[in-house]
Amino acid sequence: MRRFRTYRNYSIGCFVVWGVLLAIVAATQTAQTRNRMLIVFGGWLIGWTSASVARLVYPPPKPCRRAT
Repeated sequence: MRRFRTYRNYSIGCFVVWGVLLAIVAATQTAQTRNRMLIVFGGWLIGWTSASVARLVYPPPKPCRRAT
């Protein structure tokens, strides 16, 4: 099960959920609500992009070694 817990799978899942949410909002809500939802999605996208860049640029932390 751990092989499914990757950042790539998380990202794909998030985009699928956002796609469904935006499709529902586009079909059922007013223009003002659609606009607000797109602004929220834009904010999430900025956060996701910055997290993705940070994951690519910065190396993962080294395991902590305890002195014996």
